[in-house]
Amino acid sequence: MTAARDDQRTRDAEQLRRMGYLPQLLREMGGFHNFALSFSIISVLTGGITLYGHGLRFGGPLTMSLGWPIVLVATLPIAASLAQLASSYPTAGALYHWSSILGGRSWGFLTAWLNVIGQFAITAGIDYGLSEFISGAVGWPSDRRHVLPIYAAVLASHGVLNHVGVRVVAKLNSLSALYHVAVVVALVVALAVLVPLRSPSFLLTRFTNQPHTYAYAFLVGLLQAQWTFTGYDASAHVTEETVDPTRNAPWGIFLSVLVSGLVGYAMLLVITLAIGDLRATATADNPFIFVLQGRLGHRLGNALVWLVMGAMWFCGLSSVTSNSRMLFAFARDGGLPASRAIASVSTRFGTPHVAVWVAVAAAFAVALWSRAYLAMVALSTVALYASYGLPIAIGWWARSRGTWTAFGPWDLGRGSAVVNALSVLWTLVVLVLFVLPPNQLAGYTFYGLLAMLGAYWLVSARKTFRGPRGAGAPVGHP
Repeated sequence: MTAARDDQRTRDAEQLRRMGYLPQLLREMGGFHNFALSFSIISVLTGGITLYGHGLRFGGPLTMSLGWPIVLVATLPIAASLAQLASSYPTAGALYHWSSILGGRSWGFLTAWLNVIGQFAITAGIDYGLSEFISGAVGWPSDRRHVLPIYAAVLASHGVLNHVGVRVVAKLNSLSALYHVAVVVALVVALAVLVPLRSPSFLLTRFTNQPHTYAYAFLVGLLQAQWTFTGYDASAHVTEETVDPTRNAPWGIFLSVLVSGLVGYAMLLVITLAIGDLRATATADNPFIFVLQGRLGHRLGNALVWLVMGAMWFCGLSSVTSNSRMLFAFARDGGLPASRAIASVSTRFGTPHVAVWVAVAAAFAVALWSRAYLAMVALSTVALYASYGLPIAIGWWARSRGTWTAFGPWDLGRGSAVVNALSVLWTLVVLVLFVLPPNQLAGYTFYGLLAMLGAYWLVSARKTFRGPRGAGAPVGHP
C-alpha cells in the first residue's frame, strides 16, 4: 500500500512538473482529507447556524424548507463545472490558473483577485461569527469591544496550526468532517426526541418582519444557504498536497456540496419544527440559541451551542488553509505585492507560512472594514461566486471553440455545455441578488474593487504580470 502510494506521488510530482512547477508542498492528503477540507469550510454548522436568524427573518420556515434545496440544486452544476476544471488542471492556483490557461492572463489576474478578496471575507465571516457566539456564550455583550479580542485569538489559533504543517491540518480536517456529522446528529436527535415538534405543514409558513414584500424578503433570505455553499474550491487549492488529485480533488468539490446540502437540510428542518413562538424566535438576538435554550433547557441547550462552536472553529481553520494556498500560488507567479516573500515555503514545516499569516491579517482587516456581519458574508459570497463563474464561462467558451480539448478523468462529457450554462446563469443571479438592500455595502465595495482592479491592471499589472508558468499544459487525455 505504501509503495503504491509512493508511486502515485511520483506520478503526481511529474504531472506538476509538466505544468511548469516544481513540487514544493508536502503531498500528504488522501481523498477523504481533500473532501473533508471543503466539507469543513462549507460547514452547515457555521453558515446554516450563524445566518439562521437572517433566513428566518427574511422568509420564515419556507426559507428553510424551500430556499435551502433551491440553492443546493442551483449550486451543484457550479460544483460539477469546477470539478471538471480541477481534474484537467490540478495546481494550487486552481481557478486563477484555469482562467489564465483557457482565456488569457488578464482573466486569470481578475479571477485570482476576486478569489483572494472572497477568501479574506469568508474567513472573516466564519471567525467573526464564531467570536460573537463565544462572547454571548460566556455572558459578554456582542459588541466590537468584546468580540474583536476573541476574534484575534481565534484567527491566531488558525494561523499557528496552519503554519505548523499540512499533516496536522489534514488530520484535523478529517476529524472536523466526522465532528460535523456527529454534532448534526446530536442536534437532530435531541430536538426530535426531547421536544414536541410542530406539524410538517409549519415548514410552509411564510414569515418576514422586514419592510419588504414577501417575495423580495424570501430571495434575500437565500443568502443563508448561498453563503453556506461557499469555499468548496478549497479541494482544488490543495491539489499539490493531494495524492492523485485529478480524481480526488473533483470528487472532493462535488461531494462536499452534495453531502453538506443533505446533512444541512435535515438539521434545518428539525430546528425549524422545534420553534415555539415564531415571532419571538425571529426577534431574538440569536434565534438558534433561543430555540435550543428555550426548548431543551439552559444546560443541554448551552452544551449543544458549545459543540456547534467547535465546528465553527474547525471551519475557520480550513478556510485559512485554502486562503493561504491561493495566496501562495498567485504570489508564486508574481501576482501580488511582496510576491517573493508570500510565495516562500517554510523549510521546517513545508507550508507557505508567510501566506498563512497574510491570510490571517487580511481577515482581521475585513472585520475592521465593516461593523456589519452581514456585509462580510455578502461580500465573500459575491466575490467567491464571481471567481467561480469566470473560469467556468471561459472553459465553456474554450470548449465550444475547440481550444480546450484535453480533459481529466472527471469529465462532464456531452452534458458539459448545459451544466456550464446553468452555472453561469446562477452566478449572475448571485451577483445581483446579494448586493441588493440590505447588502448594498457589500455591493458598493465589490464593484468599487472591480473598478480599482481594472485600473491597476491597465496602469501597472499588465506590464509586469506574466501569468502561470509553463503554458499550463493539461494533464488529461484528448
